[in-house]
Amino acid sequence: MTKPSMALAELIEKGADGDIVHDLLAEISKAIMDFEVRQRCGTAYGKRDAERTNSRNGYRERRWETRVGTIDLQIPKLRQGSYFPGFLEPRRTAEKALIAVVQEAYIQGVSTRSVDHLVQAMGMTGISKSEVSRLCEEIDERVVAFLHRPIEGDWPYLWIDATYLKVRRAGRIVSVAAIIAVGVNTDGVREVLGLAVGTSEAETFWTEFLRSLTRRGLRGVKLVISDSHSGIKASVGKVFTATWQRCRVHFMRNALAYAGKGQRKMIHALIVTAFAQETPEAARAQWNAVTEQLRAKTPQLADYLDEARDDVLAFMTFPKAHRTQIASTNPLERLNAEIKRRTNVVGIFPNDEAIIRLAGALLLEQNDEWQVQRRYMTLEGLQALSTNETTQPVAITG
Repeated sequence: MTKPSMALAELIEKGADGDIVHDLLAEISKAIMDFEVRQRCGTAYGKRDAERTNSRNGYRERRWETRVGTIDLQIPKLRQGSYFPGFLEPRRTAEKALIAVVQEAYIQGVSTRSVDHLVQAMGMTGISKSEVSRLCEEIDERVVAFLHRPIEGDWPYLWIDATYLKVRRAGRIVSVAAIIAVGVNTDGVREVLGLAVGTSEAETFWTEFLRSLTRRGLRGVKLVISDSHSGIKASVGKVFTATWQRCRVHFMRNALAYAGKGQRKMIHALIVTAFAQETPEAARAQWNAVTEQLRAKTPQLADYLDEARDDVLAFMTFPKAHRTQIASTNPLERLNAEIKRRTNVVGIFPNDEAIIRLAGALLLEQNDEWQVQRRYMTLEGLQALSTNETTQPVAITG
């Protein structure tokens, strides 16, 4: 015990010249490791003894985060078996808790600087951006499993939409589309079915995304609801025998751009009268009447209404109980807004994988919440859709 005693005496003499608590803890931890390894080996370090059962084989470095600061440990290695100091065992739980805190903060959209402050409040030293990214890579396994899970059963309704995020590529900052698919099955349950990141919303990108859903088992799609992005309509026709529904909310916003500011309320009130009809035939008749009424004063708007009629009124051929939900992409709009809120803190993503990690974790979280809520849609007409007992709308051809 001579050497430990001398070391402690030197620390006490240093007093205010150093961080005595930090140095004491470092010296004590070293002494504990030496004692435990000596017990494993059967004799002291460097001593020849017939009773020796093992010997040392160098060291491995480890940083130990404590409330008095970071201590750099040199943990002895053994030639036979392994050694891990007993006083570090409780820290394994603390480290897992730290990882969980960082992951949750990342998913919630907390900035790296705020995470750093949070870690320091827990008694640890600061955490770098690279460390946050390393810890959050553990989310990937769960996200990948979620986004590639098999899709079972029939899914009559499918919503797809995109939101744009910024990412670094080849030293440049570019805008990419993160597209999301949400479906409702014949039990009225809503689920997130897919996520993909691409440079643009070209037809080839949408087609590959929809085909990836079918490869995972997506079937029974009768109606696809989306905004009027280029390529979506053609992609739907190539992949599904289904009708395309143009989002009513986005359409209305575009239509009112053809009218003067003072006319917009009146025109909006006229157009929505078509949506209030009971049957598809009545809705088309009312739409035509409104179009003709507007043709004299706003011919461009009238032409726009003529062109959009069948796509905007497609939902009218489906069960009345479902029309409110399937007329627009509102379910996805709320989801996209939440993704935007959390990703705005990140700003610019380092790569596409980081987008998938954060957005995928959010979608996984949302999907779990949906599973414990009541059915999103009533069962009325859903079973009939899966057995083709309802009037089938004309499918889009590619």
